[in-house]
Amino acid sequence: MTPEEIQPLFTRSDGSFLCARWGRPVAPIVFGVEEKTLTVVKGALEAVAALSGHPLTETDPELGANLMLFFFRDWSELLDVPSLGQMIEGLEALVARLDAGGANQYRVFRFDADGAIRACFTFLRMDDALAAHPAETLALSQAVQAFLLWSDTAFAERSPLARTAEGAVILRPEIAGVLRAAYDPVLPAVARDPVHALRLAARLSDQEKRM
Repeated sequence: MTPEEIQPLFTRSDGSFLCARWGRPVAPIVFGVEEKTLTVVKGALEAVAALSGHPLTETDPELGANLMLFFFRDWSELLDVPSLGQMIEGLEALVARLDAGGANQYRVFRFDADGAIRACFTFLRMDDALAAHPAETLALSQAVQAFLLWSDTAFAERSPLARTAEGAVILRPEIAGVLRAAYDPVLPAVARDPVHALRLAARLSDQEKRM
């Protein structure tokens, strides 16, 4: 991908550029799914962690779990989750806004002092549109969107996923490459200057040469 193609992936709808990765191991927990689906979600997280080279862990020493994925049928269910209102400021207003807008998914990120991702809350209201997706597709899509702070419009018109000729669901190769490049230890954990797209493109070029 060229810098011109990478830059929009991290340019938000207000015009600002922001690319941030996790600054600590990811300790996930999943609510509201059966054991079979839980295995699928964990598998997707493990796959994205392996791709990025960023570790998963059982427990975050500060937060316990720092990546929380909630699957539910109605936004109001979030108001009954113990302590969630303490972790997400203005939860009632957020729930009312998402419910009124008919949203079926939302992510809230928290950041360390240096701007690296510290925590992520992923909310999925399983309406007919989301329920129509196979669990593998939904899990992989959410995993890649939780591992990096993409633009709020990055995947509005095109999914980060693709399907192989054999029917398997995978990350689009260019998205996988950007994710891997963003976790290059040479690069900063957070960047607010669009010139960062040039650095990512250079890492992508290096990846291609090594393949």
